[in-house]
Amino acid sequence: MGARPSPFEILAAYEARSLVHVAGLPEEADAPGHWRGVGFRIGARRLVSAFDEVIEILPMPQVTPVPGAQPWMLGVANLRGTLLPVVDLKLFLEGERTVLHEGQRVLVMRQPGGDVAVLIDELYGQRGFHDEHAVAPEVEGRYRHFVERAYLLDGQVWSVFDMTRLARTPEFRQAAA
Repeated sequence: MGARPSPFEILAAYEARSLVHVAGLPEEADAPGHWRGVGFRIGARRLVSAFDEVIEILPMPQVTPVPGAQPWMLGVANLRGTLLPVVDLKLFLEGERTVLHEGQRVLVMRQPGGDVAVLIDELYGQRGFHDEHAVAPEVEGRYRHFVERAYLLDGQVWSVFDMTRLARTPEFRQAAA
């Protein structure tokens, strides 16, 4: 049996393994012209929102429907003793219900009056972009209100979705039918 690694060697090994998954070096992530966010998919669209707009990412919680609510308001979930509204973001934006599947995720965003969870189709995790990859956003429908910029990365367009603007939208805030 070999010698046990020291606490320092264990931490160094953790750091080496975690850096394999980092898109860029820490210095690069904070460099001017570099922007990072949480990547996700709604329908066919790849979206990304700022880290400070997404306060938590959770598996789809058990939801209790709320009578008289808009169809896109799935209901409320009990999250650690706090009731959290859960919204089908695809239904709100596109008029089409999200197909639920195992491993479904919600993004928890802060809004005046309390947090709200938005259901997404797929979570991609952290994404980083440089100003030189900026492209004109191609958005229509309700997305026009929430997307002002986009990036092209590895042949994919990522539209920057403004969760703060969504939270201030009167229609979003009025969930009663």
